[in-house]
Amino acid sequence: MKRFAGVVTALVMLSGGVAGVQGAAAAGSRPVDEVAWGACPRTAATPVATPGVECATIRVPLDYREPWGQSIKLAVNRIRGTVSRDANHLGTLLVNPGGPGASGLRLAEYVAAALPADLAARYDVVGFDPRGVGRSQPAMRCVDASSYYAPPRPDAVPRTRRDERALVDRAADYASRCGNLWAWLLPHMTTENVARDLDSIRAALGEQQISYLGYSYGTYIGGVYATLFPDRVKRLVMDSSVSPDDVWYQSNLDQDPAFDRRHRDFLAWTARHNAVYRLGGTAKETRFAWYAMRSRLRDRPAGGVVGPSELDDLFTVGGYTDRIWPELARVWSAYVREGDVKGLAEAYNRFGSQDAEDENGYAVYLSVQCRDAAWPRSWDTWRHDMTRMHRRAPFMTWSNAWFNAPCAFWSVAGGTPVTVQGSTKLPPILMLQSRGDAATPYQGALHMLRRFPTARMVVEAGGNHGVSLAGNRCVDRHLAAYLTDGTIPARTAACDAAPAPRAVARMAAGGSLGHDRLTDVLTR
Repeated sequence: MKRFAGVVTALVMLSGGVAGVQGAAAAGSRPVDEVAWGACPRTAATPVATPGVECATIRVPLDYREPWGQSIKLAVNRIRGTVSRDANHLGTLLVNPGGPGASGLRLAEYVAAALPADLAARYDVVGFDPRGVGRSQPAMRCVDASSYYAPPRPDAVPRTRRDERALVDRAADYASRCGNLWAWLLPHMTTENVARDLDSIRAALGEQQISYLGYSYGTYIGGVYATLFPDRVKRLVMDSSVSPDDVWYQSNLDQDPAFDRRHRDFLAWTARHNAVYRLGGTAKETRFAWYAMRSRLRDRPAGGVVGPSELDDLFTVGGYTDRIWPELARVWSAYVREGDVKGLAEAYNRFGSQDAEDENGYAVYLSVQCRDAAWPRSWDTWRHDMTRMHRRAPFMTWSNAWFNAPCAFWSVAGGTPVTVQGSTKLPPILMLQSRGDAATPYQGALHMLRRFPTARMVVEAGGNHGVSLAGNRCVDRHLAAYLTDGTIPARTAACDAAPAPRAVARMAAGGSLGHDRLTDVLTR
């Protein structure tokens, strides 16, 4: 569900020897090791330890059919609640930002800081890096990121069969490299195993039940977990839900018209602010201007860096959040009106460029999606579907196709996904959804809602991806009430969208580029 690999998520505390007994009994397999909490490792991204955050690793089976066989390690972190573990303490809240391939460690810190202080004090907020991701061991890498992502890359929209063949070969080569490096791991990279890892974390923490907050693909993890372990769910929040009916080829096709619609929303917003950006006074005019820019960049990449594929990556971020629209329009206008390539290149480096962390996320993304379910193995099927969809939704169809194309050549066949189905024995479930969400379209969220009879949905009228803890007070009131005592609306509830972003001609010196904080966590 994510075209930029890299994200954020979940974990908590364990005491004494009781936890090992509980973990063994609950998991029904090998005893779970105690969690040895300590200081978090220093990284280039976090050279200074964040106060109040503890880290650990948890060993889980590679293959749950052989619990005493080979194991792998999951990196976890926690921010402990400050109230004592009595009736006022609400237990563990695990969080996941999506992906597949996103790290959950930053999200745990974000959620703990963004929740109302009195509510955060009552939870231990736990994040984890799913199998293959980030600090978990092993962390997947398939290619050298510096060369694979070196800009400018070939145009994602092929003009000739020769262009197409070069992109097909690139996808097949990536699949081959992953297969050669990770043949022992790829059969076990499934959402079902991630859900079982989640339960191993629960057991290691000594918890009988857990609460869970998942964004985007994280909602699918939550849905699978609730299907497999309904009696171990205390609270379940699904924000920006994946359709459980269409994993994964069809769900990616469904994204294409949704992102195209959201891109048109951006073009219409730019037209309404023509006095600032001077790119056209109607959506038709700004659409022409944008695609003319894209065509020009094919022959003359901005700063030798931003070609059409890099432009696609940059403006796709605008499909996740409208907070970045003023900056996108500003650098676009400067390029068209003033011939300024520096702003476009700087914006790409800030929002669209990809590094080794992103390649790790991409490797895991493909490993899970390609293995979860069957994909077409004939490229003729892909060409037919993408050619037809491109006529309807030109903004992202081909770039999305190439992002997923290695699945046509993956060394391990797709399996049968878990049939997600909620039981009436589950507690009340809260779903949060933006009506205009491009990454996880609204209709798909309704499919998830129908699978869970105890769920109720809060719908925000906007179009951003990830709506809770992002500044909408109405949404956040529903979230806080639910996490406090399980309160959900009696029926589907509505929240107004956050105000539209303001047009700005110049970015304040040293200021933010307009990307809201949650989306920055969910897409980097």
